[in-house]
Amino acid sequence: MNIELVEVYRDRAISSKFRLRKIYINPEHVVCMRYDETMKNRLDEGNLPKDLDERQNFTKLYINRGQQGLDVTVVGEPPAIQKKIDEASKKSKNLLRG
Repeated sequence: MNIELVEVYRDRAISSKFRLRKIYINPEHVVCMRYDETMKNRLDEGNLPKDLDERQNFTKLYINRGQQGLDVTVVGEPPAIQKKIDEASKKSKNLLRG
């Protein structure tokens, strides 16, 4: 079961601009997560979208893609993201049991 998160990504057309978008992650492929201090600094400097709360934190997720990985930064601190992953795992186990 996938979980919905909000990714912060760099606009390829305007490399200095960041945008937000919904993404769906398979929690079974998350290898590691940690606070993304770089993105927090960018928020403090006013370089992220204006609709983000200044108290917001960010998590960098490392996702397994076989031979290579994928790194994404999502809105929310690691404990909150972990909670979403745990809830998705519980739902998935309940579906399998019937």
